[in-house]
Amino acid sequence: MSKLVTIFGGSGFVGRYVARRMAKEGWRVRVAVRRPNEALFVRPYGVVGQVEPVLCNIRDDASVRAALTGADAVVNCVGILNAVGKNGFDAVQAEGAGRVARLAAEAGVAHLVHVSALGADKDSDSDYSRTKAEGEAAVLAAFPSAMILRPSIIFGNEDGFFNRFAAMARMAPVIPMFGAATRFQPVHVEDVAAAAVKGALGQAAPGVYELGGPDVESFHDLMKGMLHVINRRRLLLPLPRFVGRLIAFGFDAVQAVTLGLIENKVLTGDQLKNLYRDNVVAPGAKGFADLGIQPAAMGAVLPDYLWPYRPSGQYDAIKASAKNLRKA
Repeated sequence: MSKLVTIFGGSGFVGRYVARRMAKEGWRVRVAVRRPNEALFVRPYGVVGQVEPVLCNIRDDASVRAALTGADAVVNCVGILNAVGKNGFDAVQAEGAGRVARLAAEAGVAHLVHVSALGADKDSDSDYSRTKAEGEAAVLAAFPSAMILRPSIIFGNEDGFFNRFAAMARMAPVIPMFGAATRFQPVHVEDVAAAAVKGALGQAAPGVYELGGPDVESFHDLMKGMLHVINRRRLLLPLPRFVGRLIAFGFDAVQAVTLGLIENKVLTGDQLKNLYRDNVVAPGAKGFADLGIQPAAMGAVLPDYLWPYRPSGQYDAIKASAKNLRKA
């Protein structure tokens, strides 16, 4: 019988790419998610019965233990950008990560891959960054041979970064920016998934790997490049930090007053803190080179999925070519 991998958060942005790759490796894939009925799209990643979504909440021991039954490898892709209700940063990214690692060790799982984030720091005033670091510590305490991945901003078809700002550029003449000078090192989701698969297959040494693409650019330059890809001219407007604090406070308050029924998907106070911190791979850190992976550049990938945001969508290049013919 083929081996089994359990992927926590396997229907999420990163998890679905890991699931697809593990299925191609011939493994049975168990996608552990809170809402399996919304994760049925993962089934065609393999042959009938090879990839199955199952109910799991990493805040619950019994739920996690059941998802781990019979697993040979585990990949934890669960993470949140906004704390809503019981799914807070501590519960999910710190305690949840430790729970997965502890129960995986008890179950005798051979390989564990934990997807963290670049910028994880136990002393950070950002709950996101602090709990990412606490989660890493809990994982290593319970499962010392774990592989921990720290990616920078991840881009790809379903990303919430370039897609978000491209959608904004399609509607608004101005793109407001906080932390315009902050440097990022965006990494392609396929490359992150490839790294995770190496860990799950036991083809990579344990330890922490910082994952960044070949391009290091400021937030302002990333937006400038995105606008070039979608062929739109928009004003990039850097705003002072105190304006961001006011906006974040307002939307955080609405979320709190409505008990999470209206979620803050605009800008949280915690997200604002991280917008002013560089997010690049540290010198000397283990990374893609140690895994034998050549990361993709943004320029080679962004046009493949941002074209719907162009003025004429898929016909934009054709129309531009036709204009040149008329001039000739």
